[in-house]
This record gives sequence, structure tokens and C-alpha cells, in this order.
Amino acid sequence: MLWVKALHIVFVASWFAGLFYLPRIYVNLAMVEPGSVAERQRLLLMARKLMRFTTLLAVPAVVLGLWLWQGYGIGKGPGNGWMHAKLAVVALTLGYHHWCGALLRQFERDENRRGHRWYRWFNEAPVLMLLAAVVLVVVKPF
Repeated sequence: MLWVKALHIVFVASWFAGLFYLPRIYVNLAMVEPGSVAERQRLLLMARKLMRFTTLLAVPAVVLGLWLWQGYGIGKGPGNGWMHAKLAVVALTLGYHHWCGALLRQFERDENRRGHRWYRWFNEAPVLMLLAAVVLVVVKPF
């Protein structure tokens, strides 16, 4: 089980690295001047590749997490409210990942209506989700 835990940590860290950087590309896309076709296409290509790679990292992160949850029996019984909260954070993270994909599709269709400041704030969400997940797992506050 230690191998599963180690791989889970690696895939989660890698998944979050993608979630940290993808919205930064959106910040740059939102700032592209009209008529800068080459710059826009380059940023879209980067965003597409990163989204695909980040999705490929999310799958084993979630599968290995479920394996750990079942293998250790964590979160079952009293005193394990932290696990339910962590699972809620995982669900939020998956929703955020999906939202990133929806935003990418908007950029690809040239339908973005948000400014770069909005994307700067949007970029802070995965930091808060990772912080919450780590605190819940390590501290187990409830």
C-alpha cells in the first residue's frame, strides 16, 4: 500500500501543477491583442496540450485515491469526518478541472467574455483546494 500512496501523491502533485498553470495560460489568452493570431494560436496549443496532460494525470490520482480509501478503510466510522470533507474537496477539484476544459472550449470558439483579472482570481482556487486537502489529510481536524 505504500507504493500506492507514493504514486497517489506524485499524481496528485502533478495534476495540481497542471491546474496551477492552465489558468495562467488563460490570463495570457485574455490579454492577447486583437489581430495577434500567431500568439493566440500558440497559447491555445499550449492550453490544449496541458489540458490533455492534466486530465491524464487526474485519472490515476483519483483511481489510486479510491484504492487507498478502500484498502485502508479510511473514512468509515466515527471520527472520520475529515475524509468526507476531503472527498468534497476532491469533487470540487474535479469540477474545477471540468470548468477549465469548458473555458478552453470557449477560447477555442473565440467566445471568451472574461478579462485577465478574472482569470487571475480563478487561478487561486486550486491553491485553496490543495491547501484544504492537505490540511484535512494531515491534521484530521474532525
